[in-house]
Amino acid sequence: MNKPIRIIRTFLLATTLLFALNIAQAAYPDKPIKIIIGFPAGGPLDAHIRLLIEKLQTSLGQTVIVDYKAGAGGAVGAQFVAQSPADGYTVLLANTGTMVINPAIYTKSPYDTLKDFQPVARTAQQPLALIVNKDLPVNTLKEFVAYAKANPGMLNYGSAGNGGISHLVPEMLKSETGIFLVHIPFKGSAPAFTDLIAGHVQFMAESVPQAANYAKQGKVKALAVTSAKRNPALPNTPTVIETGVANLDVVGFYGILAPKGTPAEAVNKLSQAFKETLENPEIQKKMIDQGADPAFLNADQFTKFLTAEMPRWAKAVKQAGAKVD
Repeated sequence: MNKPIRIIRTFLLATTLLFALNIAQAAYPDKPIKIIIGFPAGGPLDAHIRLLIEKLQTSLGQTVIVDYKAGAGGAVGAQFVAQSPADGYTVLLANTGTMVINPAIYTKSPYDTLKDFQPVARTAQQPLALIVNKDLPVNTLKEFVAYAKANPGMLNYGSAGNGGISHLVPEMLKSETGIFLVHIPFKGSAPAFTDLIAGHVQFMAESVPQAANYAKQGKVKALAVTSAKRNPALPNTPTVIETGVANLDVVGFYGILAPKGTPAEAVNKLSQAFKETLENPEIQKKMIDQGADPAFLNADQFTKFLTAEMPRWAKAVKQAGAKVD
């Protein structure tokens, strides 16, 4: 081989190696990040990420794209992300139902929350309010429990559907208090509210914003909120714990998860970006107005949170007998 050819080949090899090294050492993120939501556009998760996205893009220095893969209570989107490359560029924005209820409800879940995902950041908590028809002769949760015990099987509760949080929280209440309520599932919370106001069902556990709106109009009575602290939207409504039901501190959550095996650099960078975003006072106020409390947890904290939540909700699912084949 003559000298000019050797020089050219050496130059090409060195250039290729340098190019590969630059790619390997490129700081994350160096291209747009896609956030998958397992529900249709326009829902609560969509509204949540839309509040965060501008500040999040500033923190990351990259475009953030939201994509929707709806179906099976968020399971379609979750499975898609679980099977995506573990590079930090495709992540999931999920809720309680998708990550801790679905795996317990589905006989053959298409994913395992702790085995298939790397938790990145919890972004919010969403407490529920326990509400009753305005004509029911009770004004406190203690009175409701007593009334239910005096009228076993005579009270119905509505939910947004089998296996959802609005189904399982009343089941938790039943377990803790020994009352008996009949479950009436609806196709969404709107028709359930219609029947609650009309008196066809007497009780519901629903998100604070909707519950507060109807309570302020005098259409329903709010008995308690399920969070550890009182909610600003219902400042005069006690927590369930305040009423004497000690083991019913329960809230829904939103959080970001990546495929298992995602590099620590990407996880930490994403987690820090969400932390910075959620510390913005304007964003915090808008989140609270939407009914979601800013409640950041980093990757390790979110992992511990999920590890504790999964058996808790699995127990509720078992008690409710909720299953999807």
